[in-house]
Amino acid sequence: MKASELFLRCLEEEGVDTIFGVPGEENADLMISLLDSPIEFVTCRHEQAAAFMADMYGRLSGKPGVCLATLGPGATNLLTGVASATLDYSPLVAIIGQGTTTRLHKESHQNMDSIAMFKPVTKWASSIYDAENIPEVVHKAFKLAHDEKPGATLIELPEDIAKAETDARPIIISSNERHLGTDIKLVELAMKCIEKAKTPILLNGLGVVRSGASDLLEEFVNKTGIYAANTFMGKGALSARNPKCLYTVGLGARDIVLDAFQEADLVICIGYDMVEWHPEQWNTGEEKTIIHIDTRPAEVDSHYETDVEIIGDISEALREMNKRIGAVHQKSTPQFEKPREMMTHELTMHDSDEGFPIKPQRILSDLRSIMRDDDILISDVGAHKMWVARHYLTYAPKSCFITNGLCSMGFALPSAFSAKRLYPNKNVVALCGDGGFLMNVQDLITAVRYKIPLTVLIWDDNQYGLIKWKQEAAYQRHSHIDLTNPDWMKLADSFGCQGIQVTATNEFIPAMKKAFAETSKPSIVVVPVDYRENLKLTEHLGELLCR
Repeated sequence: MKASELFLRCLEEEGVDTIFGVPGEENADLMISLLDSPIEFVTCRHEQAAAFMADMYGRLSGKPGVCLATLGPGATNLLTGVASATLDYSPLVAIIGQGTTTRLHKESHQNMDSIAMFKPVTKWASSIYDAENIPEVVHKAFKLAHDEKPGATLIELPEDIAKAETDARPIIISSNERHLGTDIKLVELAMKCIEKAKTPILLNGLGVVRSGASDLLEEFVNKTGIYAANTFMGKGALSARNPKCLYTVGLGARDIVLDAFQEADLVICIGYDMVEWHPEQWNTGEEKTIIHIDTRPAEVDSHYETDVEIIGDISEALREMNKRIGAVHQKSTPQFEKPREMMTHELTMHDSDEGFPIKPQRILSDLRSIMRDDDILISDVGAHKMWVARHYLTYAPKSCFITNGLCSMGFALPSAFSAKRLYPNKNVVALCGDGGFLMNVQDLITAVRYKIPLTVLIWDDNQYGLIKWKQEAAYQRHSHIDLTNPDWMKLADSFGCQGIQVTATNEFIPAMKKAFAETSKPSIVVVPVDYRENLKLTEHLGELLCR
């Protein structure tokens, strides 16, 4: 068969049903072969958006999302989204075109070493130099993208290779599941550490969410009484309703919950990655024993010297630990109740604030009141990300997504497109700042074209709010952060969306309900935000006295 046809048959064998991308000349054979394939191609308006769509597909489905671009500028546009998937541990396979192999050794049109460019931001990147190798290259790309810890891989397909005839056939995939064993002796050693500890605490990361271990984690917390905090990307690992949940940690500044970590003599890190919250932030105060439970060994860091490392399947490790819980592992740490009470107070103290522009706390409180537990909120990057992380209560895994690895602006809108396609019966909100929204606004029309009724919630302040916040906190003044925004309602109308402008605090909930009721097109809800609260939070956190 033709090599481009073989390539697609290999993707089909890997379970691929959707490719997000932008076609080009050098991947024309692959695009034409797609006409005879059951794989759906979602035509995007920018390659970066295609990568973010594939990223969220991978996060929610657990199998690699796939994105496609041509060579040169198509590949460079794809790069940011691919890097984001790697740093956020999302399974993704990127496919890029390339010129004919007969001209790659010399100066030629759009010729660049794409493999060298992608290698630092992927788990593996390779070009195909012989059509006979397509089955192995494709399978390796998917295997590595899916294996723990997941991330992005890249395949380059030169146009002359895609045109070639081949007798090769796809590798038949028996199963993508691989068992990761758990060392029982290490489990028992960890239980001994818990038995000896006076003030243990749990730090739950993205790995808990990714591995589907939330129920086992909750069982562990309920049986032992040990308090726990979730990282930004681990939101929902333990429900905020659990009385032992200390909500979310990860701010660069000290926060209320840090007091509990400083008093802890044992920190049990489950599915925790340093990109989420560096141990230098929390490994202070009392001398600590550290238990590391994850699919991979701990990163080497002077602030993260582990005493026990249980490497393997997180669910299996928790299951074995839960079997061994006895009276000696049940802990009473009433001093940790105070941080929970103080945070609970802070999370509710602005629920009735009528000020306008609306305070971030009030917006998130109102939003939470109308979002079901398993509805999906996707935060873009900006000042609002900090408020979402700290103030948006999360009750279920995979219901609140924050990119905290690469932290790229423009992430939320394309991600919401994928989430709403996968879960049409859930309310899906892309929460964006006015700066981040316009970085990938072009693919709003993709959502219109596919009739995806996602909701974009724009916090409008005419500035790069997070940069202003950081500058003023450090230098007491700001530089070059002012923006000029379009007429949001005209923008919504021109794209074919429903546009809703919030002009009073009590209009916000009705506006969001109206957006959720729309079933055939995206909605844009614009709310002026009172970002004077940013520095107030900085001042408040700076006044906290942690032991």
